[in-house]
Formats: sequence, C-alpha cells, structure tokens
Amino acid sequence: MLRSCQFATVTGALLFVALCPLSASAQVKITPVLEGLDNPSGLCIHGKTGHLFVATHPAVLRVAPTSPAKKFVEVDAFKTDIYGKGPKYDIGPLGVALLGEEHLIVGDGSLQDAEELVRVFKIGANPPTTPTAADNAAFKLGPIGPGDASAKGEGNFYAIAVGPKAFYVTSNGDDTKGWILKCDIKDGKPGKLEPFIATKPLVNVDAPVGITLSPDGKQLVVGQMGEVNIAGDSLLCFYNPDDGKLLKSHATGLNDIAGLAYSPKTGKLYAVDYSWVEPKNGGLFRLDITADGVKAVKIAGLDKPTALAFDKEGNLYVTVFGTVPEGSSALAGSLVKIAAGL
Repeated sequence: MLRSCQFATVTGALLFVALCPLSASAQVKITPVLEGLDNPSGLCIHGKTGHLFVATHPAVLRVAPTSPAKKFVEVDAFKTDIYGKGPKYDIGPLGVALLGEEHLIVGDGSLQDAEELVRVFKIGANPPTTPTAADNAAFKLGPIGPGDASAKGEGNFYAIAVGPKAFYVTSNGDDTKGWILKCDIKDGKPGKLEPFIATKPLVNVDAPVGITLSPDGKQLVVGQMGEVNIAGDSLLCFYNPDDGKLLKSHATGLNDIAGLAYSPKTGKLYAVDYSWVEPKNGGLFRLDITADGVKAVKIAGLDKPTALAFDKEGNLYVTVFGTVPEGSSALAGSLVKIAAGL
C-alpha cells in the first residue's frame, strides 16, 4: 500500500543525456520530477489544471508539477497482479486518460484476464481529501469474458487514446488476436466497451500497447510491442479510427514500444521503448516517417520507460520503471521531465 504522504520532494542534480545518433553534440536535459514510485505505467495530463495523473502499482497519483512537485493519491485500493517474462513486476492500474475535464479513464491490470475493467472516475479541479476507492468508479466498463472474439477473455488494458466520438484501449488477453477495444462516447458519457480491431491477424506481430491519435484525429496510431524476448520486432501501425481498417504498418527496429505521443508544438511523433531484452538500448525515440518507412532517432536513454505525455506548453513527461539495486527493497520508479523543444 502507498505510504500516507501527501508531498514528495526530488533531490539530486539534473541528468544530462547526449542526443544521438544524429546530433551527438546536442543535449537534452532530463529533470527528475518524482522518485521512489512503485512501477509507474501510465500517464496523462489535465489540459486545464496541468495536473499529471500517474498509474502506479497500488494507486493512481495526481501530481502538481510545482517545484518541488506535490503528490496526492487520487484513486487507491486496487488489487495486485504479476506481469512479465523473466523479471516479474507487481502491477495494478495501467493506462490512464482524461475524458473531458471531469472524468479520468483507468485501464486495469490488477485482476485476471476476463475479469479486468476499464473504470471511469469523476475528478475535481483539486486533489481529493480522501482518495477514491477503485471500486467506486462512476462507470465500470467490461469485463470482456471468453467468447468468439477472445478465447480466454481480455485484460491488461495498457494504454488509452481519446477521440471526440470514442476512446480506444490496447489490450493483451487473447494473444492470437491482439485486440484494440473501443468505447463510443455519447453526451460525454462512455457506452459499451467492445473488441474493435484484432491486430495480430493484420500485422502478424503480437501485443498492441502504445496508442494515440494523429493530430488531425484521422489516424489511430498504435505501437505493436511484439514479443518481449525478441529484439527489434516492434511495429508502428496506423488505422482508421472509424472502421478499424489498417492503413499502413512499418517496422521500427525498436524492441518494445510502450507509449506514443505527438508533440503539440512540432507535430513530431515520439515513442518510449521499454526494451525488455536489453534495457540499456531502451529510451525515448523520435519516429520520423519517410517514404521508405520509419526512422527511429534516439533522443535519450532511459531505464525501462513505460509511458509519455506532453503538456500544452510542449514539456514532455515520461514514467520510468527503473532497476532496483540487488538486495535493495527501494522503489526504483520515477517521473521525469524534458523541457519544451522536442
């Protein structure tokens, strides 16, 4: 369970990471915002307040990006599941996204497949005095049990992209399908959560994880993670968000795309690569789409990054699992910031 602290202060110097490989002389400055987080896996930013919502193993946190940052517990009392091949991690809530200004969508990873839900919570402009319990969601969507669409049912709702008419959720339940789920929005309220795109039969690679919408809203952009024990198999895929048709798919050479986001200032697309097979090769990448496909340009090395989000000023925030030193019980997760300019 989370410790009962309301505020967190980050200590330590700024980290400097060389920009590579295109401009080895340039640098991006990575600033720690929060440290000691428990497996942070999801991230979104409220457009009006600027508050960050961070999914961690036991709870969803709200972070006021002041200096120092202030941390509050927004939603708690999630159960725990275990995820991973090789290293195994305790997980709870996974993906988070805003539905308008007053609702927070949370994709679950804390239960078993066929039991997990996508929950939508009412939120205020200010942090709650008492955290909302996971079971007290305003809307509970799912579960999606075994059936014709999914042999064993769906679960591990990794990431969420919200459009004007629907939101979309990546799911890892039936590995032969690799479902992206869809929930229509009517009058600001969510409808039924349903299987929408079976990605595996279309692209022959498993595990849709990172997801976003193109700046014009005409393309649903998906990072197909692939197998965690195979290097370089992640794809960048584009779908029609209305009918689910595959528009194009590109190899990236990345190991495990975990998150995607477009810069609101430059329109450039960025990804984080968790890189299970070789963590030192993971980090933040810019994905340049050319006539020949996709060129992945490494911006910064990060130790098992999981999600990313830009604020309206163009500052980029990234959640990072990190590595616990051998013999230590410390929490290695962090939230870091790269100032506007990407």
